[in-house]
Amino acid sequence: MSNQTEYKNKKVLILGLAVSGYSAAKVLKELGAEVTVNDYKDIDSSDEAKELRSLGITVVSGGHPLSLLDQPIDLLVKNPGIPYSNILLKEAEKRDIPIITDVEVAYTISPSSLVAITGTNGKTTTTKMIESLLVAEPGEGHIYSVGNIGTPSTTVALHSNPEDTLVMEVSSFQLMGTKTFRPNIAVITNLHSAHLDYHGSREEYVEAKMAITKNQKAEDYLIYNHDQLELTNLVLSASEAQLIPFSRKSQLEKGVYLDGGVICFNNEKIMDSSSIVLPGKHNLENALATIAVAKLHNVTNQTIEKVFSHFHGVPHRMQFVDDIRERRFYNDSKATNSLATINALEGFQQKVILLAGGLDREDDLENLIPSFRNHVKALFTFGETKNKLLEVGKKAGISEQAAFETLSEAVYKAFEISEKHDVILLSPSCASWDAYANFEARGQDYIDTIRNIKINDEKGE
Repeated sequence: MSNQTEYKNKKVLILGLAVSGYSAAKVLKELGAEVTVNDYKDIDSSDEAKELRSLGITVVSGGHPLSLLDQPIDLLVKNPGIPYSNILLKEAEKRDIPIITDVEVAYTISPSSLVAITGTNGKTTTTKMIESLLVAEPGEGHIYSVGNIGTPSTTVALHSNPEDTLVMEVSSFQLMGTKTFRPNIAVITNLHSAHLDYHGSREEYVEAKMAITKNQKAEDYLIYNHDQLELTNLVLSASEAQLIPFSRKSQLEKGVYLDGGVICFNNEKIMDSSSIVLPGKHNLENALATIAVAKLHNVTNQTIEKVFSHFHGVPHRMQFVDDIRERRFYNDSKATNSLATINALEGFQQKVILLAGGLDREDDLENLIPSFRNHVKALFTFGETKNKLLEVGKKAGISEQAAFETLSEAVYKAFEISEKHDVILLSPSCASWDAYANFEARGQDYIDTIRNIKINDEKGE
């Protein structure tokens, strides 16, 4: 879709600055909209606020005054992370002001082909896999990785061309704010319960995820995880797109699947699964979904195998960090729920030394017990959930475990008790906000600690 005149002379309120709001504000201003930005924090003295004001954009910060809605507002673009329970959003809904997110803006103004990826886990890794494969065999246009993965989609969309392809990671938060959003190819990696503190119910969360295909037509494609019966039933009943299933467990008549150790697409052998160097069954599923996208783009099997044999993951998502005296360190800081940690643990053949903990959201962590029992030789915890996780470890029969005040202390202890060929894995099972700004900061703390351990080890200290 490409309608860059849609926002001309519209009065647009952007709620929440952050990266996406900052980009959307500048793009909408360039398209001729009258833009006001509102942020709850006091951002008046920030460089971003100064720049926006220099462009003729109004910036109101330090609260969410309802008086902002007293002026005529044609559209409200919200930061995806702001819940709909926000007082200003609730009032906007009462006044029938349309509320969207930045990915809807990007979709409406971009003429490019769109591949959109969502799911409870694996979105970012799958997005980067798809980008790597499409870049490896470039066509006439450019391949842009955008959306929830980092680069705001509006930044690229405004100046993209019909020959380009946007590979866009989209969260449930972003999808809730879509109206006409219609990807040419949609991917749903998996569907589990998550973000219920935001959505309020699992039903709302599922509905948000399925919005990725709600506007798709018969000429579009939906790639989905056939191993999940609930997801299969949902797409069969809700999508008009051409369905391409992928399965790690079943051989399919159509789609991407495993036949022994061979990955096949529509009965064509693509590559041996052993060529995928990234560990974990969940990453194998991400690869299967990616291969479906690659085949729709006519990427050769030789290129597919070559890319996967060199793809070592995304920072903070089962990222290999270093090898110190034959102890291998992996950073999975993005594992902010128990399912992600279960997937990470199942990616290793041997038992691992696990580092876990973080924000206490009052989640039931006892579903970790079977994986702890089967895959963990030692458990070192940190953060608000450190004692709760120790109780889980105790029930799983882990004898070597302890709680620490900081992640760094836990890392040092893990290295101290480790033996040759051990895997030391950070996979927290919890959000990071009790001690860090985000999961990236937590992962970087882990990496920095490993770097210090290596320096001291090389000095013989």
